[in-house]
Amino acid sequence: MKIVGVHDGHNSAACLLRDGRVVAALQEERVLREKNYAGFPTLAFEWVLKDAGIALGAVDAVAVSSRDMQDQNTRDSRMELYRRLAEQSKRSSPSAAEFVSQAKQQIKRAVRSVIASAPASDVLEDRLRRYREFGIPRERIFVVEHHAAHAAAAYHGLGNYAEDILVLTNDGEGDGICASVSIGRAGTLERVGSVPRSESIGLLYAMITFLLGMVPLEHEYKLMGMAPYADEKRATNLAARFRSLFAFDPSSPFGWRRAPHCPDMSLCYGFMRDMLEYERFDTICGGLQMFVEQMLLEWVRNCVRETGIRKLALSGGVFMNVKLNKAIMELPEVESLFVFPSCGDETNAIGAAMHVAAERSGASNVAPIREFYLGPRYSNDDVAAALAAYKFDTAVEVTRLDDIETRAAELLAAGTVVARFKGREEFGARALGNRSLLADPSNPDVVKTINSMIKCRDFWMPFATSMTDKQAEHCLINPKNVASPYMILTFDATAMIRDFKAGAHPYDHTVRPQVVYRDWNPDYYRLIERFEQVSGKRGGVLNTSFNLHGFPLVSTPTDALDVFSRSGLRHLAIENHLVSKTG
Repeated sequence: MKIVGVHDGHNSAACLLRDGRVVAALQEERVLREKNYAGFPTLAFEWVLKDAGIALGAVDAVAVSSRDMQDQNTRDSRMELYRRLAEQSKRSSPSAAEFVSQAKQQIKRAVRSVIASAPASDVLEDRLRRYREFGIPRERIFVVEHHAAHAAAAYHGLGNYAEDILVLTNDGEGDGICASVSIGRAGTLERVGSVPRSESIGLLYAMITFLLGMVPLEHEYKLMGMAPYADEKRATNLAARFRSLFAFDPSSPFGWRRAPHCPDMSLCYGFMRDMLEYERFDTICGGLQMFVEQMLLEWVRNCVRETGIRKLALSGGVFMNVKLNKAIMELPEVESLFVFPSCGDETNAIGAAMHVAAERSGASNVAPIREFYLGPRYSNDDVAAALAAYKFDTAVEVTRLDDIETRAAELLAAGTVVARFKGREEFGARALGNRSLLADPSNPDVVKTINSMIKCRDFWMPFATSMTDKQAEHCLINPKNVASPYMILTFDATAMIRDFKAGAHPYDHTVRPQVVYRDWNPDYYRLIERFEQVSGKRGGVLNTSFNLHGFPLVSTPTDALDVFSRSGLRHLAIENHLVSKTG
């Protein structure tokens, strides 16, 4: 069976499941070169079919994520959306009665949105017209509710059907709700609770990101990165003020509600602006992060206590917060944890396809997620053609090497930043070695080099580390043996890696690792091994995404050459070609 999964909202994407296994996936932003593009992923859809060598008519089903999809295309439109929400919040009456009325309306909408038998709205049919124009018959289109897609990604992505799994989703909002609680049992998901979008912690985080002058749905990670720098006492006091805005109801253990004086989270701009006036930037970041961890840890505890299930699978944009995931992982109530890789809305293309595959063929026929290298690959001949056509601004030397991994490792050991482009492109928000900038993590000077000459990222943001599974045993404090191949968790580090300052958080020394397995990515694994042998350093390599700030990850050889040419990079290892600037 061949199923195409589609997400046509923020950071749109398409994937292909063939006989239950994800064989290809691509975000539209990579092809269009427009970060977080929203809309029908025409080019990504065409590519997954081409990559698999199948025609559109051979597709058995198209699984579409979400019944309701807001247009949040470009950065400008997202900023404009939040400006409109800010203006609405200024005009909203702060009376408790109005807030209660708003909450009731939100709950009604949420209830209607999760009833599977509800007739499709005119708005939905309008949206699906684009699919029919693409050539997909209506009877082959299956619409999957937003959080059902997130839950399916988490549950089927884990693929443990022998034990009961507690499946939690949490994001800004989707189809009227912001969070859900489900029990995965013997391949079937049963939703037992949900939270209306009006109570959304994700929307609160996005609104404060906007309030601090950054782009919502994109720059939340910057607040998380700044949080450890905040004065602990001030952050604790502010976290307590955030916490006073929400309450848990013992009679409804799977959710929470706002305090009577707190507005709908989509209308909270004015309220939060007044509450946070005169607070320092770092205090806001630290207090918000502390509150989110406290609030959602209590939610997790409630869900575990109520269900008795201690094995967790998570998805949804809020769980892109790696510090939160660390805190959940460390809860004594949690026995094991799986967070779906890059669990923002782009992976709802995969979740929707898995949901339909499980319903039509049975969960046992849906393969769990392993390596996340699902995008295009290019041959050495493709690279040679791109090199011949590209006009560099400076003199370069091109060398073809049979063992480019060893040469790259030698350059890293010499203190040089090396861009790497090899194999299939990784899907999602994290660079996993195939479209990455690499450096020696023990050399703090590379942080300045990468930030000032290449990435232009904020000075306080930490980098990640790629390490082999053998190195991880010595570098990470991981008593529960939680797998971390996707950069979706942070860990405390052993003394061995604390000397690798460039690859850890500079303030709290935590590490966001990509644990690399030989059979998942043999070339990258060998590069890391060769770096260890050449340098005598055992902590892995610094890894950050291969892109210019504000642009998507490079996708084609020409993209890679363009970033190399326009940046301060000196060396690019592109398939088996080493390109070095000599001018």
